[in-house]
Amino acid sequence: MSSSLKKVFTIPNIISFVRILLIPVFVWAYLQERMVLALILVAISGISDKLDGTIARRLNQVSDLGKMLDPIADKLTQMTLAVLMFIRFQGADPVEYPWMRAFAWVFLGFIIKEILMFIFAGVVLLLGKRPVAAEIWGKLATVVFYVVMILLFLAGPGVGIFAEWWSFPPIAVQVMVIATLVLMVIAFASYFPDTARQILNKEKKEEEPAE
Repeated sequence: MSSSLKKVFTIPNIISFVRILLIPVFVWAYLQERMVLALILVAISGISDKLDGTIARRLNQVSDLGKMLDPIADKLTQMTLAVLMFIRFQGADPVEYPWMRAFAWVFLGFIIKEILMFIFAGVVLLLGKRPVAAEIWGKLATVVFYVVMILLFLAGPGVGIFAEWWSFPPIAVQVMVIATLVLMVIAFASYFPDTARQILNKEKKEEEPAE
C-alpha cells in the first residue's frame, strides 16, 4: 500500500467511514421497528466517536482527512437521529400521547443547528481554512446527546424498547431533550466566534493591496 493510501486508510479514518456507512443501516433498523438493533448501532456510533480521536493521538494517526471525517460522521448521525425522533414523535398516538406531537418540533432545533454547522464548515473549507475543532462544550453536548437518545430508545414514551412496561414521564423527556438542545446551542455559540474570525480574517487578507 502506498504512503498516500496509508494516510487515508488509518484506523481512525476507517472508524469514521464505518460510522457513516452505519447510518443507512440504522435508519432501516429503526423504520423496521428493530429497536434493539437500532439501539446497538447508536451505541456503537457513540462509543466509536470517542475512541477514534484517542486512537489517532496514541498511534500518531491524526490527519486532515480525519479531522473532517469525524465531525461529518457526528453531524450526519445526530441529524439522522433528530429527524427520526421528529417523525416518531409526530406520529405518536394523539390520544395516548397528546403532548408528543407538539413537542416533536423541538427536534427541529437539533436539525437546524447541524445544518448551520455544515454551512459554516463548508464556507471555511471553501476559503482554504480548517474548520474549528470541537471545544469542551461541543464534546459535552455530543456525549449528552448520545446518552439522551439511548435513554429514549430504552424507555421513551411510545418509542422505547421497554415502553410497554415502563417509560419516562413526559416532563422527564421534555427536560432531557430541552437541556440537550440548550447545550448544543451553547456549543454552537462557542464555535461561532472562531469560525467568524476565520472567515473575516480571510476576507481582510484579500482586501489588502499587494506590495
